[in-house]
Amino acid sequence: MGHTAKQKTKLLNRVRRLRGQVDAIERALESEGECSAILHLIAATRGAINGLMGEVIEDHILEHVASPLLSDADRKHGAEELLDVVRTYLK
Repeated sequence: MGHTAKQKTKLLNRVRRLRGQVDAIERALESEGECSAILHLIAATRGAINGLMGEVIEDHILEHVASPLLSDADRKHGAEELLDVVRTYLK
C-alpha cells in the first residue's frame, strides 16, 4: 500500500476543497466580480495547492527517502523521483 493510500481520505478532502475554490473563481469570473476579490480567490487556491503538494512531498520523503527500511538504491530512486517533481513544480 502506498503512502497516499494511507492518507486517502484526508487528501481527497483537500482536493474537494480545492475544487470548490476553483469553482468559486469560475463563478467570480462569470459574474464579472471585482478583480481584487478574484485575485484573493486565486491566491487562496494557490496556497491550498501548495499545501497539498507539501503534504504529499513530506509523505514521499518519509516513505521513499528517509525510511530506515530502504536500501540505498531505493533511497536514490525515491530522491530522483522527488527531484523530478520539484523541478517541474518550480518551473
